Amino acid sequence: MWAQIITVQLRPGCDLGAVIDAIKAGEPPGSGLIRETFTRDQRDPNRFHMFAVFQSEEMARAREGDPRRTEAVATIQSMMGEILAAPPQFTDLDVIEDWAPQ
Repeated sequence: MWAQIITVQLRPGCDLGAVIDAIKAGEPPGSGLIRETFTRDQRDPNRFHMFAVFQSEEMARAREGDPRRTEAVATIQSMMGEILAAPPQFTDLDVIEDWAPQ
């Protein structure tokens, strides 16, 4: 497994909800995405972290150029351009262990 944290800073008064909806709507089956978690910083309500977990880094990188996502990516980038105060920051992670208690 492989994961990525995407950190974004929104302009004051902007909302990430429509972007989240567009991300979910534009995800094709079989892309390698296992889950994506969207979080808001408790100390800075304009700062968000998205945690995406993929089957592998190779599948995540292939997903970046997947033509099935072209329209959705263009929409998401346009939306983000309107609400972001700064460029997003990406942190790539190798998953060592994925555990969830039963």
